[in-house]
Amino acid sequence: MVDIQASDVKTLRDRTGAGMMDCKKALVECLGNIEEAVDWLRKKGLAAAAKKAGRIAAEGLVGVHVSGNIGALIEVNAETDFVARNELFQKYVGSVVEIACHRDLDLESLKIASYPGTDHSVAEELSNLIAVVGEKMELRRLAQLSVSNGVIASYVHNKIAANLGKIGILVAIESSGNKEKLLDLGKKIAMHIAATSPVSTSIDDLDPVILEREKAVVSEQAKNMRKPAEFISKIVDGRIRKFYEESVLMEQIFVIDGTSRVKDVIENLAKEIGAPVVVKGFVKYLLGEGIEKQSVDFAAEVAAQLH
Repeated sequence: MVDIQASDVKTLRDRTGAGMMDCKKALVECLGNIEEAVDWLRKKGLAAAAKKAGRIAAEGLVGVHVSGNIGALIEVNAETDFVARNELFQKYVGSVVEIACHRDLDLESLKIASYPGTDHSVAEELSNLIAVVGEKMELRRLAQLSVSNGVIASYVHNKIAANLGKIGILVAIESSGNKEKLLDLGKKIAMHIAATSPVSTSIDDLDPVILEREKAVVSEQAKNMRKPAEFISKIVDGRIRKFYEESVLMEQIFVIDGTSRVKDVIENLAKEIGAPVVVKGFVKYLLGEGIEKQSVDFAAEVAAQLH
């Protein structure tokens, strides 16, 4: 029998809202695999929904920069929120995301790029900042978007300084139409994404693995309802449509007006400006997403030092 850790039971309970014993049973059934256990609980109707993966725990800043038809988004982590309000740290994040916006770089290439005004690389300057501030920091991730003809729109939520905050979004829109109107819609779509966290732009570019996993879950749920076979496929189809409406950007209800679908808002703008409008893609960074901070029991820590 697989050894189930209490920490895994807690993680599963936090993600699904299911009872402790149900979570333990799910982990036993799934040989300790948390992702499979999430699906097991959903299939049994013991979890209301699979929560978004990743607890938000790390501190630091998300930085956004747009220059012409190129946009960049980075995340730099630190140990405490106090550092995010440090002007030296803010200057570093702002400078690095600007570097990333002007060159076609991956994360490792960005780390060895020259840091402006010094003879250091980006990584070396971060090491210097760590020495000055006294906290562990990490340049965690980088994303870039570009268009050949159109606009890159951006939005920062929970802004701490210009283009720096807790959530950053880039949206790439291809169109030969009026740039001012495209940027206005692009920013509204970015705000919408901040609120709804879609997993893909359209149904066509939805990850097949995600879709098949969802189909497996809803199929099992439908079977457990013990409905006649002829109703099962209709129930599954209906729930998959609902999944699209909740998870795919083009199918979501636009939060700005609360009634139109995003794809209809885009189509209306295309008619207004007399040119096709295509959302080429988007990126959303939520600070600390997927990183779980170690919890510290200070009382236990002090007690340990007394022995």
